[in-house]
Amino acid sequence: MKITLATARRLALHTHGLNGRWTLPPGKEGAAQVVERLGYVQIDTIHIIQRAHHHILWTRFPPYTPQMLDDLLSKDRRVFEWWTHAMSYIPMRDYRFYATRMGSQALWGSQREWLDEHADVVAYVKDRIRNEGPLGAADFEKPSAFKSGWWDWKPAKQALEILATMGELMVTQRRNFQRIFDLTERALPPDVDTTPPTDEEMEQFIVRFALNTGGVLHKDEVRWGRRKANPTTLQTMVDSSEVLAFEVEGLNGEPCYALRETFEAVTQSPCSELSLHILSPFDNLIIDRRWLKTFFAGFEYSIECYLPEAKRKYGYFVLPILWGDRFVARLDSKADRKLKTFVIRRLLFEPDFSAYDEVLPVLVEKLRAFAAFNGCDNFAVEDVQPEKVRTLLSHALAD
Repeated sequence: MKITLATARRLALHTHGLNGRWTLPPGKEGAAQVVERLGYVQIDTIHIIQRAHHHILWTRFPPYTPQMLDDLLSKDRRVFEWWTHAMSYIPMRDYRFYATRMGSQALWGSQREWLDEHADVVAYVKDRIRNEGPLGAADFEKPSAFKSGWWDWKPAKQALEILATMGELMVTQRRNFQRIFDLTERALPPDVDTTPPTDEEMEQFIVRFALNTGGVLHKDEVRWGRRKANPTTLQTMVDSSEVLAFEVEGLNGEPCYALRETFEAVTQSPCSELSLHILSPFDNLIIDRRWLKTFFAGFEYSIECYLPEAKRKYGYFVLPILWGDRFVARLDSKADRKLKTFVIRRLLFEPDFSAYDEVLPVLVEKLRAFAAFNGCDNFAVEDVQPEKVRTLLSHALAD
């Protein structure tokens, strides 16, 4: 079987909740289902606009508010914090699979060395939490004589991070974005399945996780973190028709894979109306840059906030703009919360794009919604390319 590249993109957009087809319940249950359908939501600290994890959820669920995610972590325990490719919010239903990666094996060599050298600090931190309840790094003072060679953190903070990575502590809430930890044995909900998965369950989870979070993948991309799917398990799931194998036109005949359920949902339904999304740099759709370039017409994206200003091509914190199944522009913006002004530092349309009359009304509506999500009700437009679009956009936003 062979499908077009456009159909492959439809599979991806459906899986990522970007084709307008997801039906979600109201309130925080809707937010919980977004995390569960995506498989994870990456956490990031940059706050020039609303933080990435909130942005990612809002993109799929416009009624979303940050309090929903806070409640899902601290009250409902529907999500927990741990590592995917980065620190992320992860569905609690998947905890037992992630637990297989915890323990000392989850640590770097330097962390293991620190753990051995500072066993007394680790014991002290655990004892205080056991006796006093959930604590954060701010609840511990840094001894004046202690000199750390690891990011110059105070020792208690290092112990907290290491114990959380090992799975002995869990984040129970965030206060002003600072993590608060408790013993895992107390923090885990009593109804969570902690049974270690069998080898077969683990291998099937890897395939389902990858295809549920990617939509359409090459064989080497069917993976969970650094662990690739077992080829035998993948083929068994193809033989049982849970997974489909096919070729995608223009990709050199290399087989691709998708879940049958996803494939049928997309190919047996008419194409969705064009949706426009302003994506976070850490959005699940674009986090694998090589996959993105392959399936989205050579679109290349990289985050430039870690580069010196002189080396930036597009801007400090650039947000890709997706219209339908095509990336049409890049937005560098800032939320000036004191002035309640959303600053469009630079809006740059892709060189081969020209359908401005069609996209501008949709873009203006989305920018207004995004500004409101960022606590802003005014706009400042600095640079738009091509220049002829700047006046049109400025007038439309001010209208």
